[in-house]
Amino acid sequence: MSPEDRREAIVQATLPLVVKAGANVTTSQIATAAGIAEGTVFRVFKDKAELLKAVIQRALLSDDEVAAINAIPEDLPLQDRLVVAVESVLGYLDRMWGVMGALRESGWRPDHDDNEKHKGPPEGMQRISSAVAGLFGDAGMRTTPEHAARLLLGFVFTNRLQGEGFGETTAEPVQLVELFLHGALTPGGNTCLSS
Repeated sequence: MSPEDRREAIVQATLPLVVKAGANVTTSQIATAAGIAEGTVFRVFKDKAELLKAVIQRALLSDDEVAAINAIPEDLPLQDRLVVAVESVLGYLDRMWGVMGALRESGWRPDHDDNEKHKGPPEGMQRISSAVAGLFGDAGMRTTPEHAARLLLGFVFTNRLQGEGFGETTAEPVQLVELFLHGALTPGGNTCLSS
């Protein structure tokens, strides 16, 4: 196995462990999950902090999601294409938030350089937005595909917010896309607001 493949295998084995235990995951647990000797972890990474940074970088990558979105057949109706895309985006958000939330809850704090590097939207999310924009094609839109993609992703993002002030329910991808494309009112619904 090449050094790059070994590194990726360790990161992949560590990612679900970090979601469960945050920074409290042990190198022994990592080695067991990766099927390697514990010393191998330290031959690939100088320390656990470096490994955790690599796990964050992997969680932020969107290569798989972008490929899945780009592979959606063009002959599907737009609504169906967007539902498949939203499902991919949810997987990305679950992974990213799972890793970041678990690390934060376990008390791990990135150093200043890491904070500066991760300001603004992750590059992975920007790539997903571009891929989603490509799904709109020439759908006869009121806005640009890029703007529509950003608005749809805003729906997806805020739909995942739960807890105090946000409620406990979330809409399924098909519901989100339907609301996005057709609005919140039922056909023929009363659009006049009464006081």
